[in-house]
Amino acid sequence: MSKEQQPVKSDSSIYLWRWPIVIVLICLFVLAALINILRIPTEIIESTGKGATDVVDSLSVAAEKFQRGTITKTFTASIPEFKSERGGLLELAKVTATETFKSQDELKYDFKWFDVSAGTTTTEIRVPVTYRYHLRMRDPWRLDVVNGVCIVHAPDIRPSQPPSIHTDKMEKSSNEGWARFNADEQMAVLERAITPTIRKYALENNRILSIRENCRKTVEEFVEGWLLKEGQWGESGFNIVKVYFPGEDGYVKPSLSKKDN
Repeated sequence: MSKEQQPVKSDSSIYLWRWPIVIVLICLFVLAALINILRIPTEIIESTGKGATDVVDSLSVAAEKFQRGTITKTFTASIPEFKSERGGLLELAKVTATETFKSQDELKYDFKWFDVSAGTTTTEIRVPVTYRYHLRMRDPWRLDVVNGVCIVHAPDIRPSQPPSIHTDKMEKSSNEGWARFNADEQMAVLERAITPTIRKYALENNRILSIRENCRKTVEEFVEGWLLKEGQWGESGFNIVKVYFPGEDGYVKPSLSKKDN
C-alpha cells in the first residue's frame, strides 16, 4: 500500500476518557449541592433555637410577675392614677329599698285639775332609696398565689354618699289633730331629715353584710378580667379567684400602700 493510502489516526485518548470525566464532574456537582443542602437545616436550627430562647425568657419574665410576692405589685401597677376619687371607684353593688319616715307630735294643755289634748299631728313619707356600694381603687390591695389560686385581699366596702332618693315616687300623708294646724310645717321638717337619716342607714353593718356576697362576685369578675387581659387566665394561668374583705377570716392586711408597692 502506498503512503497516500494509509488511514489517518484519530486522537483515541480523549475519546476513551470523556465519559469518566463527565461522571466525575457530575459527582462533584452532586456533592457540592448535598453539602449546601446539609448546611441549611443547621442555620434554621440555630435561628429557631435563638428565637425559642427569647420566647422562653419572655415567658419566664411574665410568669415571675404573677408569682407570690410580685403579683400585688403587678396588679397595682396596672391601676391608673386618678386625679379625683370619683374616677377611682369600682362600684360593687346597689340595692333599692322603700324607706318609711314618720313623725308624730301631740299637743296637750295642762290645767290645774286636768289635761286637755289638742290632738296629734302625724306625718309620713314613703320613698324608694337606692344604696350603692363601692371600693376605692387607690386603697391598699394584696394579691397572693396559693396552689394556683389567686387570693385577693380587697379594700373596704364603702357606701356611695348620699344615697339616691327617688323623689318622683315619693308618697306623703298627714293627719292633724282637732285643734292642730301644723301638718305642713311638720312635713317640711321630716323631708329635711331624710338625707341625714339614709346616710346613716347606708353605713349600717347589717346592710353591708346583706350585699357583701354581691360585692365579692363583682371583685372576682374584675380580677378575672384583669388576669385574662394579662394572658394569665384559663389554661395558661389561674382558674380560681377568691376574695376576702377586711374583718373576714382569711383576710390579710396589705403591708404596703399602692404608692409604695
